Amino acid sequence: MAYKTTYPYTGEVLQQYDNATDKDLEQALTIGHKLYKTWRDEPVSDRAKQLQQIADLMKERKDDLAKAMTYDMGKLLTEAQGEVDLCVSIVEYYAKNGEKFMESVPVESPAGRAYYAKQATGVIVAVEPWNFPLYQVVRVFAPNFVVGNPMILKHASICPTSAQMFADLVIDAGAPKGALSNLFISYDLVAKAIHDPRVAGVCLTGSERGGASVAKEAGDALKKSTLELGGNDAFIVLDDADFDEVKKVSPGARLYNAGQVCTSSKRFIVMADKFDEFVDNLKEAFSSAKIGDPMDPETVVAPLSSKSAQEKLQKQVDSAIEGGATLVYGNEPIDSKGFFFQPTILTGIDKDNPVYNQEMFGPVAVVYKVNSEQEAIDLANDSSYGLGNTIFSSNREHAQQVAEKIETGMSFINSGWASLPELPFGGVKNSGYGRELSELGFDAFVNQHLVFEPTN
Repeated sequence: MAYKTTYPYTGEVLQQYDNATDKDLEQALTIGHKLYKTWRDEPVSDRAKQLQQIADLMKERKDDLAKAMTYDMGKLLTEAQGEVDLCVSIVEYYAKNGEKFMESVPVESPAGRAYYAKQATGVIVAVEPWNFPLYQVVRVFAPNFVVGNPMILKHASICPTSAQMFADLVIDAGAPKGALSNLFISYDLVAKAIHDPRVAGVCLTGSERGGASVAKEAGDALKKSTLELGGNDAFIVLDDADFDEVKKVSPGARLYNAGQVCTSSKRFIVMADKFDEFVDNLKEAFSSAKIGDPMDPETVVAPLSSKSAQEKLQKQVDSAIEGGATLVYGNEPIDSKGFFFQPTILTGIDKDNPVYNQEMFGPVAVVYKVNSEQEAIDLANDSSYGLGNTIFSSNREHAQQVAEKIETGMSFINSGWASLPELPFGGVKNSGYGRELSELGFDAFVNQHLVFEPTN
């Protein structure tokens, strides 16, 4: 596995890294396990203070972190800067709430006195993707740092620079060595790490294939795992929606991060009487979105993360059209060395179309026409995925009622999608299991240790 930074805007290789070895992994496991033992005897407040120091240094190095992400995977610099801001808020959230979240929880029992203590479990292996190089790491690193679980990071091979930059920052902020060990390792070494007795669990964000592989290794090793495996999120426009707001939000719900967001809206489900107007608005927005230099603050659509991502998306769009889809707009080559994909709109995709149940990771919107609310709900649920979902309605109770009928882990009302430190993140079905962020994410790799004393 080659770890290198290839700037998606130019196709130029900017930096390459040597792969980590068995010896490097063993050293990380040894240091991490020793730190876990040390942390068990230290107050949570110490780690909370260190975590705040990490947040403070992230603020200072915001521009460097953002530029590293843009060079690694091509996202707009403005989006990368926003990602750093979000990550700072996540780190500060756990620095502020970590002690409270680690407090023992009393348990009522007529048989005696009981409570469960929250305790660290050991080294956690994190396998993370490229689309949000810092956010994906921070949302599992920050809570586990406070808990007292050291982390070994295997990041995506296309964003090594930003991964190492953050790992270095953690040490520079005063955290102990082993708190976050970034290793450029192969998947064979990931499997080896999972089976090591010093490792307590593994978390992964990525593809279904990657998730199945890691879950199998974790199951064989009897290790806890959490998985976030993408989605094919629906954007449902109900009859009582504020259509002006729909037209304002819907383009960005697909184009943000060049459409490379697990929770971005990919299937737009619109009532028949508004279908043509919705498609026309989307076409106008897509056709006017500036494509170009991700460092330019005026750019709206950045390149995709890699040549392989560009090629995969092109195959999916070609397959959709060959399978009967109507091309409304886009799907034209862009004359550039960069890995660009023109924003594209497809309609007429039925159940027999080969991409009907696929996630298209890029600026491709699929729009469906429905004749009733129930038809919209049924269509939204007709997917092997269940990560996020958007409901547009001017009636909050109505929107909530529909939201709860969708088989998904998250629903967003009158908003494309959102990520905040206090909101749990995760899905159901083939979108994975477990939660990150909020107190639910904090508890993902915590031992809830029962202490019980019976009454005489």
